[in-house]
Amino acid sequence: MNRTGSITPVKQLEIDTPFGPARAHIERVDDPRGALVLGHGAGGGITARDLVAVARVAHSAGITVALVEQPYRVAGRRSPAPAHQLDTAWKAVIEHLVADDLRGLPLVVGGRSSGARVACRTAQSTGAAAVLCLAFPLQPPRRSGSAPAPSRLPELDAVTVPMLVVQGTRDRFGMPPSTERRLVLEVPGDHSLRGDLGAVTETVRAWLLRFVD
Repeated sequence: MNRTGSITPVKQLEIDTPFGPARAHIERVDDPRGALVLGHGAGGGITARDLVAVARVAHSAGITVALVEQPYRVAGRRSPAPAHQLDTAWKAVIEHLVADDLRGLPLVVGGRSSGARVACRTAQSTGAAAVLCLAFPLQPPRRSGSAPAPSRLPELDAVTVPMLVVQGTRDRFGMPPSTERRLVLEVPGDHSLRGDLGAVTETVRAWLLRFVD
């Protein structure tokens, strides 16, 4: 059974994008010190346990949080849209949010798995101060009889702002390397990051507070 978390959004917005409406679930705080915008994985949604846990700890630290559903999920589809559609829709959502609900706030963007990839690819164009990646899918597992899939490390390396990558020690997609700009935190568990959510949230909280306020 796929267990998920829950979140009670203060505000829900449908935001027009070139590929249909996206949906942002915004949890506000009074006098916010910054904003965190997170996207979901390819086949999952915003109730993934690691996303919910990170949203809660960020909110408790005085950060307004927006969890974003891509247009294909809003339309009821599970198969993800092509990368250029995901990126374009994400940028439209960020542009809308920073012009209104998140205006003037230091912005951290991120997501889990596919959502982390989108945040990396668009970090420069969205003006993010930092990027948070939960379970970055570094390299798809090799299928029997097939050549290895290309690594997605260039997507991480292209990010020019500080990054935190939280990766399960048994993640079938592998472990990205740390760099001067990129902190990689290994936690017990697999790609779901359910093994030790406490380790995930405590590290995320301390890291986030460096880029807001």
